[in-house]
Amino acid sequence: MTALARLAATIAARKSADPESSWTAKLLAKGPEKCAEKFGEESIEAIIEAVKGDRAKLTAEAADVLYHLLVMLAARDVTLADVEAELTRREGTSGIVEKAAR
Repeated sequence: MTALARLAATIAARKSADPESSWTAKLLAKGPEKCAEKFGEESIEAIIEAVKGDRAKLTAEAADVLYHLLVMLAARDVTLADVEAELTRREGTSGIVEKAAR
């Protein structure tokens, strides 16, 4: 199991945890909208670090983005496996062709 899969499993387990016991549970308790807001904030921070060119800070922000993406997905009952299945479905398809099919 990858670190990302372990993180997704931990987040899923926190959905039923006491919000006072876990930052993830606290975020999830605030609802999908708050989870999406946090994902957006972290995404912007990653963009800023990408523009600045600081590799270490970008790496740290990218980790935050992945965490908050998984929390946002969990808030809407979308699993990492669901996302992986979609990526598998798209595999081998040109990005141009895939976008045109939407």
